[in-house]
Amino acid sequence: MKITIIGAGNMGGSIARGLAKGSLINAKDITITAKTEKTLDQLKKLYPEFHTTTDNTEAVKGAELIIVAVKPWLIDSVAKEICKSLNPKNQIVASVVAGVPFEHLETIFQVQEKTPVLFRLIPNTAISVLQSMTVISAYKASEAQIETITGIFNELGKTIVIEERLMTAATALCSCGTAYALRYIRAAMEGGVEMGLYPEQAKFIASQTVKGAAELLLAHNAHPEAEIDKVTTPGGITIKGLNEMESAGFSSAVIRGLKASK
Repeated sequence: MKITIIGAGNMGGSIARGLAKGSLINAKDITITAKTEKTLDQLKKLYPEFHTTTDNTEAVKGAELIIVAVKPWLIDSVAKEICKSLNPKNQIVASVVAGVPFEHLETIFQVQEKTPVLFRLIPNTAISVLQSMTVISAYKASEAQIETITGIFNELGKTIVIEERLMTAATALCSCGTAYALRYIRAAMEGGVEMGLYPEQAKFIASQTVKGAAELLLAHNAHPEAEIDKVTTPGGITIKGLNEMESAGFSSAVIRGLKASK
């Protein structure tokens, strides 16, 4: 499959690097656009096989999947630009632009009163290391097309197909959630340093601990409390720490942060 990524910023660049690391898409079949050659040169240094250009109209020609990864305020102008070269019958457009619904995408990507199959994708930046959580919603797509898109992004981490009405909540969890998880690790590092560990030691311990905790849930398909119970000995140090965190509003702070993002 030939893929064009419009926008080589943090997310577009991460998607490109993740695709190139996988086995389904060859780097030579990936075209990336950006406003400046400087941004594209940085990607070419990593993967010389990438096709890069500042011409969005030219970039979409011949692509089977077009991933639009630009800022929300640019989506309309980009759509107007690339519609000159779109073929709704043979091309799929996938938007990574948060907060722009299918209703609007259908309007701006019309070509002679026809709209291509549309997807909304919300990955997170861990896609560059093949560990993304990508939420997917489809519009007028066949089961085969949905399987194709999920297959591509499953190689870059995990995917879940959801109704569009849930995209905002899922974005807070999977995209903003990366920053929240990292903020916990930073706080855990600071706690570790206060207890006497060196910063690099604290970072390594906290990072691997969070990774291991997540793997427990995914491997066992367990509720978090079931795994928590295994390490909270009556009268032990873990329950004391948990109770202290909860008294400071740990769970409510996380929930409030997620709802604020939504």
